[in-house]
Amino acid sequence: MKKLLSIISEFTLPLYRYILLLLIYAILRISFYLFNYTLFPNVDFGGFCNIMYGGLRFDISALTYLNLIYFLLYYLSFRLKYRPKVRKTIDGIFFTVNGLGIMMNCIDFIYYRFILHRTTFNTLDSLKNEDNMVSLCFQFLIDYWYVVVFYVAVMYFFVRLTLCVRPRPSAIRSKLAYALTSVVVFAIIGGLSVAAIRGGFRHSTRPIAMSNAAAYTNSPEESAIVLNTPFAFIRTIGKKSFPHVEYFAENEIDSIFTPIHEPIAADSAAMTRRNVVIFILESFSREFLGSFNPTLENGDYKGYTPFLDSLSQHSLVFTNAYANGRKSIDAMPSVLASIPALIMPYVISEYSSNKINSIASLLGSEGYQTAFFHGAPNGSMGFDGFAKIARFDSYFGKNEYNNDDDFDGIWGIWDHAFFKYYAQTLNTFHEPFCTALFSLSSHHPFNVPEQFEGRFPEGPLPVEKCIGYSDNALRLFFAEAKKMPWYQNTLFVITADHSSIPDHDEYKNNAQAFAVPIIFFSPSDTALVGRDDRLAQQIDIMPTILSYLGYDKPYVSFGHDLRNADNQRFAINYNNDTYQIYLNDTIAYFDGKKTIGAYDMKNDPNLTTNVYEEGRAVEHETLVKAFIQQFNNRMRTDNLTINQ
Repeated sequence: MKKLLSIISEFTLPLYRYILLLLIYAILRISFYLFNYTLFPNVDFGGFCNIMYGGLRFDISALTYLNLIYFLLYYLSFRLKYRPKVRKTIDGIFFTVNGLGIMMNCIDFIYYRFILHRTTFNTLDSLKNEDNMVSLCFQFLIDYWYVVVFYVAVMYFFVRLTLCVRPRPSAIRSKLAYALTSVVVFAIIGGLSVAAIRGGFRHSTRPIAMSNAAAYTNSPEESAIVLNTPFAFIRTIGKKSFPHVEYFAENEIDSIFTPIHEPIAADSAAMTRRNVVIFILESFSREFLGSFNPTLENGDYKGYTPFLDSLSQHSLVFTNAYANGRKSIDAMPSVLASIPALIMPYVISEYSSNKINSIASLLGSEGYQTAFFHGAPNGSMGFDGFAKIARFDSYFGKNEYNNDDDFDGIWGIWDHAFFKYYAQTLNTFHEPFCTALFSLSSHHPFNVPEQFEGRFPEGPLPVEKCIGYSDNALRLFFAEAKKMPWYQNTLFVITADHSSIPDHDEYKNNAQAFAVPIIFFSPSDTALVGRDDRLAQQIDIMPTILSYLGYDKPYVSFGHDLRNADNQRFAINYNNDTYQIYLNDTIAYFDGKKTIGAYDMKNDPNLTTNVYEEGRAVEHETLVKAFIQQFNNRMRTDNLTINQ
């Protein structure tokens, strides 16, 4: 019996450690939910039990990925593993790899609130252009010290519980028998590992993907609880941006969806040569605008943007609009070039050198002076790189501003100062001009300049006072711009890069996680007013501007002209490895092969009941397939312009 126990003790030690890690990941999943429970208002006890059950499948997969090298070294080092140096090396690899996995989960306790999905591999590419990462990380450690304490505590107990069980050399004396036993056990572990990674033993089973998490939820946003961060990160390593697809024959796809926009004016003389000024406001969720939410809080909601609410009364506003991405780097291509962020941001994909249409390139060819403004250090987010791809004539950043007295210490120049600089710089441009500004002050750590402290309402979320501050900076910009000779001849377009952490339950779901405002304002065009409650999206902005100006040449845009009543309104974005397609009051979820869910946004705004059944979302699936095919295949063949 002692001999048998010694054999079991040696060859099953990794199983003990693996089960311990599964328990820790279960604790991390519960903790992830508790840290963010306000973002998941539809989770009940039964639903959470199902989430925990589904999460086990993803934990098994992630932990198998992470520990393959450990299994290999443990079993195939044979009796060498009992030598102190070898044992310490194997244990060191085990603790390092799994410590990183635990750390990634802990980071998403907080980071999830900003991006509303688990961190993926391309997040690294999104951050690589930031030269203030050290100061940002230091600030996050200070602000969220309790997560650091939690991580240290988990690691302490993880190491103690791991090392309290040590393998005892087995009683197998024959070197050959010992080696064969080790190889056989490793082969069994290898087979189980393949099944764990794939999600089953059946030949037809393909490796589980992030989209499979939806099967264990009541509403789509809950997929983030089912998943774990190492799984999301590993499953997106080396993932091709836009795979070639053939859902439809080439001779029929254009009749379903085409990105080619034909001329809308008889000749160039008909073009209205207004200036264009575009504001992309950092984290300005639609939720923050009181005028866009007349029924919120039983009609008593005031919001945090008094200036934008006032301006909206004299503008054409789209109250049911959505971003095409969740990160700042998604916004420039979406808003300025009508290129959505599908699978991964265009700017960090292998196709980022493709020729593209943009509002700058198209209007630049018509004699417009073009420029992009962002108050961060030049190179931040790679914005200056995309500005060149989009063919803006010039870029104005912190370097050009050249006054560190107005530097916020982390992100860049305070909005009120940079917006004034923007207005004054535009006064030096020749008309017509087309420019865009990306704001930055409504960012963590959610500070406002000292002279503005206490001037703006503070809501339940720390970002809300910053929204009030940036809204006031916008008011000051317009007060300055009204003095300029170019003001009356200008079309102003205002939107957000993405939404922010939600406060109200109405915005705590995957659909409204992308909700942003879109505002068109022209001081000399009193006809450009009204409230449009139909679907709209960021990629519709460029074709709508061009239509308004009477642009008369063909171009490629994946959005539609919002002023054309005949256009089919829809919106599309991508989250948790799944396409979201908004159409006819319903949002459907497509995983690249099939529709996996559909929700009635009108009658079920919290998306609690999956109403998908075979044949229910045929129109959604047809449209999203055609969109993906046009987008992916044109991206792969560098076919995003006309007559290139």
